[in-house]
Amino acid sequence: MNIMTTPGTLLIVDDEKAALKNLEHIMKKEGYEVTTTQSGPNALTLLDTQNFDVVLTDLRMEKVDGMQILQKCRAISRNTEVIMITGFATLESAVDAMKYGAFHYISKPFRLDEVRKVVAEAIEKVRLKKENQALKSQIDLYHGKVKIVTQNPTIQRMLETARQVAPTDCNIIITGESGTGKELFARYLHDNSERQNGLFLAVNCGAFNEELLSNELFGHDKGAFTGASSSKKGLIEAASGGTLFLDEITEMSPSMQVKLLRVIQEREILHLGGTEPIKVDVRFIAASNRDLQTAMKSGEFRQDLYFRLNVVNLSIPSLSERLEDIPMLSLHFLKKYASLMKKEVTEISKEAMELLIGYDFPGNVRELENIIERGVAITHSDTIESTHLPDDLREMTFRTFRKKNGRILPLEEQEKDYILWVLSESMGNQTVAAQALGIDRVSLWRKLKKYQIAPI
Repeated sequence: MNIMTTPGTLLIVDDEKAALKNLEHIMKKEGYEVTTTQSGPNALTLLDTQNFDVVLTDLRMEKVDGMQILQKCRAISRNTEVIMITGFATLESAVDAMKYGAFHYISKPFRLDEVRKVVAEAIEKVRLKKENQALKSQIDLYHGKVKIVTQNPTIQRMLETARQVAPTDCNIIITGESGTGKELFARYLHDNSERQNGLFLAVNCGAFNEELLSNELFGHDKGAFTGASSSKKGLIEAASGGTLFLDEITEMSPSMQVKLLRVIQEREILHLGGTEPIKVDVRFIAASNRDLQTAMKSGEFRQDLYFRLNVVNLSIPSLSERLEDIPMLSLHFLKKYASLMKKEVTEISKEAMELLIGYDFPGNVRELENIIERGVAITHSDTIESTHLPDDLREMTFRTFRKKNGRILPLEEQEKDYILWVLSESMGNQTVAAQALGIDRVSLWRKLKKYQIAPI
């Protein structure tokens, strides 16, 4: 589900013009939508009229200070995260602000890398909260069941396997390229398990540094660190009785992998700063878009953790490997977004569908969903036409290189495919094809003979 269609929206509040401009420049370069103000009262007005994912605010300002802005955010938006900017003299106040719900604080003079990192972590936390809220709406929309739309034999066999293993409570690893639907499969497993009445929680292991991920997963006791004014449940404890989805598991640090392995083996956790183990009953579903065998050989991923998680492995094919699903998925997303946007859009034109089927979809199902959502949003009729598709899809030809049957293709095999494609684009004219390839006609003839390519 496409929860945040942009990298994130930011409000920056600082009464020092130079500092404000500097932060604005940094954040815009990161791709965020940025609004700035030097006025605390104006910031409060902006919070009333606009939605922001993250607010970066100076702590010490005239009339309205950072604490008042934090209190306003907590009152009107449970999703917005607030980052305090503070000088050394107000560091203690910044720590106090965290007790009242601030995400983090940044001390002046700040390092650019630190600002980027803290904002990215805050944005990821907002995305997780929005995804979990959207999940409830999605489940309501589909009458309590996650819906996987397919007519591909491989996916259908995977669904049958998923239905068989879901009630067994075994741990599962799901692999596949980004955007293929790994989290959707994890939700499907949860919904068909004995844990369906428990929580399904998801976390991206690559989105947090080790310290923050440890706190997110294991929680902490009161007084565990400066600013820990109360105890906090981690996701593992919160998911007890349900399912925890660990996305991009190979990005987890070695020391975190050891901690997770202990949880799986002992079925208990320790809070940060805690001494009493807490029993947990969690099913773990892990996912990665990387080759886990390669990650184990390089030492990035522990073999013992892999065997604990990999009781069952589901490998989802890319969308380019299941072209027959594109029409069905397109119409499924059409119906979904027409309903959400309250628009009478019911058709996809033949020309538009042909373009979709001919596209390679490097972003997989997630990219297709975004394209259909865009089409529904901009059409003024009941049909998505080719003109409603992105310009690059209509005007450019893409070629995506992927593994084939689990192996990386050798250069010669790729070269043969490329020559065939250029010849096709050149209508079989070998002189034109040779010019396009940047070689002479004799060299092309030799390659045609080498690869046994018949003239077109």
